Amino acid sequence: MVQAVNKYLYIRLRRKARVRKGHIVRLHHIAQLFVEPEYEQALNELVIHQPQQEDGNRVLIDMLLIIRKVKKRFPELQVEHFGEPHVLLEIYTDNKKANPLLIGIVWLLLFIGSGLAIMNFHADVSMLDVHQRIYELMTGKKVEHPLILQIPYSIGIGVGMVLFFNHLFKKKFNEEPSPLEVEMFMYQENINHYVITEEYSKIHDEGESK
Repeated sequence: MVQAVNKYLYIRLRRKARVRKGHIVRLHHIAQLFVEPEYEQALNELVIHQPQQEDGNRVLIDMLLIIRKVKKRFPELQVEHFGEPHVLLEIYTDNKKANPLLIGIVWLLLFIGSGLAIMNFHADVSMLDVHQRIYELMTGKKVEHPLILQIPYSIGIGVGMVLFFNHLFKKKFNEEPSPLEVEMFMYQENINHYVITEEYSKIHDEGESK
């Protein structure tokens, strides 16, 4: 008697995926697959989720949902899963063009605010007195505005900020992430963790209500 050979689907979910609003979510949008060639096309196009209006802009898709969909279509396949047990799906719309006036207002507010912050810091630590004292120690003369120190110091602040944030407009000096990028990444990770926790709570509550 010849035993049937088991056929396997190896699947790895992406940590995060994006799909345009109104589009059907198919398996290839959210996962990487390795399977026998005769199943590959059908599995890639397998419908996993149809976004609804009440879904908002983030949806959690659990591995169990994917397994149910796959086994319903191909019951003979054995599913082997690697990596994350879920994928956070972001539903996006086309971005509107930026308003130059709004960008200008925001830039002006940030410029004034950062300038005031630097000036207040210098006032708190008496930076002018420090420069005057350093100039007096170096030259033996006391002047009200030691520009030979103040001008390089002012330029150094700007250069230091550019190097610290590793950006000059859209140009990066190296591949190392800037502190701002790291903070934004951590902020996004915390948001994702919160959304995943909330979505699992909803799934659990729905399961208990049934």
